[in-house]
Amino acid sequence: MLDTALIFDAALLPAMLIAMLAGILSFLSPCVLPVVPPYLAYMGGVSVSEMEETRAARKRVFLSAVFFVLGLSTIFLLLGLAFSTMGRMLLQVQDWFVIVAGAMIMVLGAHFIGVFRIGFLDRELRVDAGDKGGSAFGAYLLGLAFAFGWTPCLGPILGAILSLAASEADVARGTVLLAVYAFGLGIPFLLVAAFFPRLKGVMGWMKRHMDRIEKISGLLLWTVGLMMMTGQFAAFSYWLLERFPALALIG
Repeated sequence: MLDTALIFDAALLPAMLIAMLAGILSFLSPCVLPVVPPYLAYMGGVSVSEMEETRAARKRVFLSAVFFVLGLSTIFLLLGLAFSTMGRMLLQVQDWFVIVAGAMIMVLGAHFIGVFRIGFLDRELRVDAGDKGGSAFGAYLLGLAFAFGWTPCLGPILGAILSLAASEADVARGTVLLAVYAFGLGIPFLLVAAFFPRLKGVMGWMKRHMDRIEKISGLLLWTVGLMMMTGQFAAFSYWLLERFPALALIG
């Protein structure tokens, strides 16, 4: 018989996988992907053409992108800390909380799929960080501003991960989920900064298939919500342990 403690530890793995996918899908969202090249160029204090043509410009942009990712990660880690603390406070009603959170995530998923549209989720609020381009500290400030300013756009996917963090009712585990989400969102920024000329075609293809990507995001959210409402994360954890016995060494 499998140890209950091991199941509890392994249960975090599917949530981490979902958090990673959610970060990547957030990067691919319609209000992020199209502005990535000019945003990176601005942070590095270069033009988009310079970023494409010269290695020195890409090195400068990459350094700025690192501090940018650190800035947005700071906000997401603080959000993970706050929401997992809230989940801990609601521990006595955690079962009901998870069901309600799952239902809300399913609604957000339906928005992305196109079953219906929620008006305020189609708008974005951008925070003006001023003239901060061209310096590491400025890039960090832009990362903070990005995490705040694009929240309405990232809201459905980010909300799902925050709900997962709150359902963990454990500060460390909830913070880990938001760290993984920040990793999934931040790493593509670094890849584009480092390999922009090679990735232009891929990014163009993604822009042309934005509707399909958005529907995939919605399907992911809807599935996560359903799993939360029906308690299928535990069942998924059993499946992971049976399929990959080495995971039993975790914890």
